[in-house]
Amino acid sequence: MDVVQLLGRNVRRYRKLKGMTQEQLALEAGMERSYVSDLERGERNPSVRALGRLAVALSVEPSRLLESAGES
Repeated sequence: MDVVQLLGRNVRRYRKLKGMTQEQLALEAGMERSYVSDLERGERNPSVRALGRLAVALSVEPSRLLESAGES
């Protein structure tokens, strides 16, 4: 799987686990909702800074957003 698609899938998974909407995540991360939506669909290639802001907003280590499903 492409790393951008993997990131998007993990952002969506952690967002849903926290019970957050895309809008709530965007607000917490200081991003536009449309940007979060594009990320989750694998249509955006986020910067390292964006990855860090998403991780903080989701209360996970940044590396978690790049892990394959089998890794823990």
